[in-house]
Amino acid sequence: MYKIVRRKPLKPTVTQIDVEAPLVAAKAKAGQFIILRVDEEGERIPLTVAGTNPDEGTVTIIFQVVGATTEALNHKMEGEYLEDFVGPLGNPTETEGIKKVCIVGGGVGCAIALPVAKEFHRIGAEVTSIIGFRSEDLVILEDEFDACSDRLVVMTDDGSYKREGNVTIPLREMLEAGEKFDMIVTIGPIIMMKFVTLTAKDFNAPVTVSMSPIMVDGTGMCGCCRLTLHTEEGSVMKFACVDGPDFNGYEVDFDEAIARGRTYFDFERKAHDHVCNMFKAADELKAGANA
Repeated sequence: MYKIVRRKPLKPTVTQIDVEAPLVAAKAKAGQFIILRVDEEGERIPLTVAGTNPDEGTVTIIFQVVGATTEALNHKMEGEYLEDFVGPLGNPTETEGIKKVCIVGGGVGCAIALPVAKEFHRIGAEVTSIIGFRSEDLVILEDEFDACSDRLVVMTDDGSYKREGNVTIPLREMLEAGEKFDMIVTIGPIIMMKFVTLTAKDFNAPVTVSMSPIMVDGTGMCGCCRLTLHTEEGSVMKFACVDGPDFNGYEVDFDEAIARGRTYFDFERKAHDHVCNMFKAADELKAGANA
């Protein structure tokens, strides 16, 4: 059992928790992830490590409520426990030899991008961060990115905060102005990463994408997280959990990944609504008992 030692709502549907997991905290690096179960009847879901405190033995994760499991996780309070918390899994983000990097994050993907930006900052690389959100009420981690970036650009789709538009706009402007990055690292919705990659391709700029497809065991045995990469040697299949989660953006078959990611969309939505109504009824019973 793994104790939740801190819980911090970042936005109405986005929550940060610190979990007591000393073995994971001692070894996890930027770009790696964990797999957790909320309770013994729960499903296994992957979440990227957003930060660690090895001295305290805690691991930080940030999640958005999108399905039944994240809804249940969001109802866990400080002092309560998670059934399983396994990791670190996957390969750390490659940082060797990178002197100038552009981090492009979108939505809750910014929680994954932040530790990567921090690691590049720690090793002395010049860090440009571009983070994008649908609207002002979904903006997270701006101050944290500002602290580890030499330059920060914040975008909102509707223009309700900072600059209007998507993350490819300032990226293209920088590349058109002659900016040269040793690496562009993009993390967020698959469709966003696809268009960041297409933008970078016009300038032959190297791109790393962090893939988070459907995943079950985290060891490559289930095959759920398979991706098709189109390499110079031909098309090959890789598993995001053991071969990734980072891949060369130019090689990823994004259209296939998007289609496979929608496989259980309707089921997840129904499961979320069922669990959400269940928690709502429980909250109403509590309120009545305390009245």
